[in-house]
Amino acid sequence: MAPEQFKGQTNKVEQDDLIVAQLKRGEQSALRKLYNIHGKRVYALSLRLSGDREIAEDITQEVFVQIWQKIHNFRGDSKFSTWLHSVASNVAISHMRKQKAWWRSWFGSDEQNETELANIKTNDDLTNHDLSRSGLDKHIAKLPEQARIVFVLFAIEGWRHEEISKELNIAVGSSKSQYHRAKQLLQITINSELDG
Repeated sequence: MAPEQFKGQTNKVEQDDLIVAQLKRGEQSALRKLYNIHGKRVYALSLRLSGDREIAEDITQEVFVQIWQKIHNFRGDSKFSTWLHSVASNVAISHMRKQKAWWRSWFGSDEQNETELANIKTNDDLTNHDLSRSGLDKHIAKLPEQARIVFVLFAIEGWRHEEISKELNIAVGSSKSQYHRAKQLLQITINSELDG
């Protein structure tokens, strides 16, 4: 018998395993079960990466379509929730790349003026501020796209910079730079809100 602290996790893993088996048999009702269990988490990740509710809803739908279409690719080498999270991250990043390419084709480059950050002191621990999760998410959504994606993947989702660099096709140094840029910008916006 599993120790008490792991009992809930074991039940979730077993539940996911049953749903995966149903999905592989083509049972559409299993997709609804899967959505009910994991939909909020997928949406939250999509919202953090995109910074937009409508886009996050589109990404969430696309993730579950991908799961339905690619369930046979899941080999069970890891927990299903880990695989689902990977699919969700990939779909979100791919969706945002397509969207960015479309906007550039119509409106040209969307270069933004860089904020001068050289003389700004940053606090390494953004959690010192008394912010709710939704308050922090609001600030994260305002970050420039690349910095937001790197920040979410590294700080919230726990990816390593090496993984981020491969996924986004950027140098490891660029990933680290974008992460630090995001932290600085968050510190500025949080401090200005607290001071204002």
